Amino acid sequence: MTFGPWLLVAAPALTAAACGLGRTPAGIHRAGLAGSVVTLAATLALTAKAAATGAVSSPGFHMDALSAFVAVVVSLLSAAASASSFAFVEHDAGEVGFGINSWRVYYGLLHLFTAAMLFVTVTSNLGFMWIAVEATTLSSAFLVGFHRRRDSIEAAWKYVILCSVGIAFALLGTVILYEAGLRAGNGHGLDWTSFAALAPRMDPGLVRLAFLFAAIGYGTKAGLAPMHTWLPDAHSQAPSPVSALLSGALLKCSIYAVLRFHIVASGCLGPGFSSKFFLGFGLASLLVAVPFILAQRNFKRLLAYSSIEHVGIISVGFGFGGVWGTYGALLHMLNHALAKSLLFLSAGNISLRYGSKRLHHVEGALAVLPATGPLFLAAALALAGVPPFSLFVSEFMIVVSGFQSGHLLASVVFLAAVALAFAGILYHSGTVAMGVPRKTLAPAEPNPASLAPMALLLLGLLALGVWMPGPLDAILRQCAAIVQGGSHG
Repeated sequence: MTFGPWLLVAAPALTAAACGLGRTPAGIHRAGLAGSVVTLAATLALTAKAAATGAVSSPGFHMDALSAFVAVVVSLLSAAASASSFAFVEHDAGEVGFGINSWRVYYGLLHLFTAAMLFVTVTSNLGFMWIAVEATTLSSAFLVGFHRRRDSIEAAWKYVILCSVGIAFALLGTVILYEAGLRAGNGHGLDWTSFAALAPRMDPGLVRLAFLFAAIGYGTKAGLAPMHTWLPDAHSQAPSPVSALLSGALLKCSIYAVLRFHIVASGCLGPGFSSKFFLGFGLASLLVAVPFILAQRNFKRLLAYSSIEHVGIISVGFGFGGVWGTYGALLHMLNHALAKSLLFLSAGNISLRYGSKRLHHVEGALAVLPATGPLFLAAALALAGVPPFSLFVSEFMIVVSGFQSGHLLASVVFLAAVALAFAGILYHSGTVAMGVPRKTLAPAEPNPASLAPMALLLLGLLALGVWMPGPLDAILRQCAAIVQGGSHG
């Protein structure tokens, strides 16, 4: 059998097994890091092939440009999280008394989580995609509660319950779409490529209902308001590398699942119906997140509410549609993944050094953490949309699309919400980075191993703000064509 998209599921799954057999913390970490590098290399190789040929397929798997783009985001952040995890787990082991089994559980679940997310992107079957999304919940829930404190266990339960309820809606939407496909003569089961091709002949009423159920279900997992309430607790309680994956990668996989239904709905009903969902829920997410960003006192929860804001920005971009809106939303998925992962990793280092997540306890990071402090401040500026960082570019594209498409009121609301979030992020991050420490701490870096991946993430944010690589532009254009119905992969 030739190497195909199935390799992206097998590689992290085998890595998880290798971590489970590790005998020492250092050996487990090395196995995890090596496996994540292999997974990233395989993803990049298959992405290049998909970009050149249009799609890469094997039985049960199909990887078009959109699949490949999201898979690269997942693999890249998984490698960064794996490289940065050792100091965080070592700190927890010393604080709580974890044994070698806890190391095996953490690294094993981290890579199973990666395998589940990659399975979401490369399976050609909507039923298996649903199973994979549910698998991301089950594998990451134990990571959310990894610290075994009351707050973390409560957050894990809330995450499981709310996302499982949401995913039940997505299952119902999948079943309804299957029925619509049968009535249109679909003989390929739940293969999403067949639904995309048959969309013009499908029952509009059933497709409308299927999209609503699936979008609400997967939108819950994406953190769209008002289905977002699990997200601040889960992201703030999880170990920082896990938070980076939850925010940077998992939310994008959930948006990807909604887009697969959006493509079918647009082919059957025209783009207006599903675009209104994206626009309405995107604006709601922005309006819900902004007050909590402004009033926040816990800096990991601040980053979590910022994730809700940026999911809203992405959703609004797809809602505005057109070339600029769709391309901008896709680019923002990548930009946000890089910035938020960098912020969570640097925030984790700050929390280790200060022993607190409270904003009024964490000040003067530039002096106390001479490498992490500047990385944190740069990431915060990027997340706020300050040029020349790449988030400014994608947000500008989305705003232009809104005015071009005639959504004047929505564009004004969007701009106002983004401006308020900008002010809140800058105020809080400025206090963390440049305030006066409340207690004397000698300059030190608690997690030197995390500095290299964080520096690479920052380099990506700066580079994409001033230069668009040709291969990335090509795959984003292919993704935009797929989302807009110009290609089915």
